[in-house]
Amino acid sequence: MRRARWLAEWRNSEGKPVFYHCISRVVERRFAFGAEEKEKFRTLMRMQEKFTGCRVVAYCLMCNHFHLLLEVPPINVEGISDELLFKRLSAIYSEAFVAEIAAQLADARKVGQEKRIAEIHERFTYRMHDLGEFMKGLLQRFTQWFNRTQGRTGRLWEDRFKSVIVEDGFAAKTMAAYIDLNPVRAGMVKDPADYRWSSYGEAIGGGPKGNGKTARAGLVRALRAHKGVGADAGFWKNDVAREYRKVLMEGALEKSEEVIDRSGKRVKRTLRKGISRAEAERSSKDDGDLPMAATLRRRVRYFSDGAVIGSRLFVNEAFHAARDRFGEKRKDGARKLRGQAAGLAEKLWSFRDLRQGVG
Repeated sequence: MRRARWLAEWRNSEGKPVFYHCISRVVERRFAFGAEEKEKFRTLMRMQEKFTGCRVVAYCLMCNHFHLLLEVPPINVEGISDELLFKRLSAIYSEAFVAEIAAQLADARKVGQEKRIAEIHERFTYRMHDLGEFMKGLLQRFTQWFNRTQGRTGRLWEDRFKSVIVEDGFAAKTMAAYIDLNPVRAGMVKDPADYRWSSYGEAIGGGPKGNGKTARAGLVRALRAHKGVGADAGFWKNDVAREYRKVLMEGALEKSEEVIDRSGKRVKRTLRKGISRAEAERSSKDDGDLPMAATLRRRVRYFSDGAVIGSRLFVNEAFHAARDRFGEKRKDGARKLRGQAAGLAEKLWSFRDLRQGVG
């Protein structure tokens, strides 16, 4: 019997953010996603985001898997208004369908059928503000599109998606950077800004409106949720963009040169070179442990299999809140990171004590 997914015990709290790192791979790890598939996945992801009220704060779409850092805010205890319901329905349903639901609600309200009104809302709201429903809707919709366009049938995803509970603050920022550095680890780009199917690439190249603005707002939330800052892309222009780039490019070699632009003005252009595997190895030999910059450019299994990632206090709190899931011999939750993740030891802790495949 498959065990229930471990969800944050405080998921209905208004004051404590809930982040999950979600990963799913294509069956047999086939390289199934080209540019068209990635664009479609991102479109469906944004549609699902608007419908459910969940927030994608960081993401990266690779050729055979994807990573999401998803925030799942609690739904209002009083429910949502009709207007908000129609807006959310418009993200994934046709205009005619939304008009029909609006007519049904209008008729029910005319005669005061409160039970009928609640039933209409419940048909859709049970799929909102929920990790499982967000992922189920996204994966099913993409599979249907992919199978139809490829003339295939059957399952597309290797297994049910993995999820790791992530603490807000340093852990969320680190996880977002780890996600955005996927194409750098794979050797596809030197600078994560050059990869268009990621939160950072979209934040840098997506323009002032639309999904570019949404990507910036997501990263602001990843870096500032612990300070009570909402998903406001306006904060990106201040210190958030610089802070995040420093995390992404720490250890990389960056220098500038002056050039003449098309208008004849003298401007500075940044030349970027990402840290290489060889440079990471040299750095690790110098320090004894992998520094954070080098750690994030290597696979950190704790981030996909650690169950809970955060400060020692956070992991222990999550353990005690779900104490009934574990045997009496287990006294606490936090386990020290080791191997390739040693550069983050004492800063981050994992619930699972991984002994294989950690470097």
